[in-house]
Amino acid sequence: MSTLHSIPRSPTHAEDPAMTSTPYTVADVMTTKVIAVTPSTGFKDIATAMERWKVTALPVIEGEGHVVGVVSEADLLPKEEFHEHRPGLIEQMRRLGDTAKAGSTRAENMMTTPAVTIRPDATLPQAARLMADRRIKHLPVVDADGTLKGVVSRADLLKVFLRSDEELAAEIRRTVVDRLFPLSRESVKVTVTEGIATLTGHVRDSHLIGMADRLARSVEGVVQVRCRLEAPASP
Repeated sequence: MSTLHSIPRSPTHAEDPAMTSTPYTVADVMTTKVIAVTPSTGFKDIATAMERWKVTALPVIEGEGHVVGVVSEADLLPKEEFHEHRPGLIEQMRRLGDTAKAGSTRAENMMTTPAVTIRPDATLPQAARLMADRRIKHLPVVDADGTLKGVVSRADLLKVFLRSDEELAAEIRRTVVDRLFPLSRESVKVTVTEGIATLTGHVRDSHLIGMADRLARSVEGVVQVRCRLEAPASP
């Protein structure tokens, strides 16, 4: 049987402007209404839940929400693959995992375990690297005890690129220009068009221009930075 978990979360960056100077974390973009199954959930219920909720993977939980595995479409496919023919001995030996899943009817025998999970305070680049390394599209988000708190997907990681140009420009001015160039900030112009940030103007310290470029690039949602700041030539 599948269950819908709705986990309360703290305010996100969008909800709390004071947080915009810190890196976005998984907690800011994860989905907190999570469809999960238990180890005893049957094959048909799993397939039905995936279709109903339009997801390709489901966390498998025990007790009070402890994640013990993940069952995905890939785990269900062997059932269809071997539906019309019985694998030969050589194929069975070569694909023990798939043939075992093909003969299984419950999540506990089809799920991938241990589950690849991530913590809510992980940064978005950390989540992206983990997905890429493990070649997976979703990650259950768990606390220190392994309790399910949400799910983060590739699409969730891209949410930061939906931030408006105005919001990005304001953050770059506040966290980069105002901090690095307090004396010459009025002469610095920040514009953002379709996620591409451009910094122009004159500053007093040429050594800080490179840092301004790097900090602007680190702002979540910025696609590219064109740093055209100038400083007086050194004597």
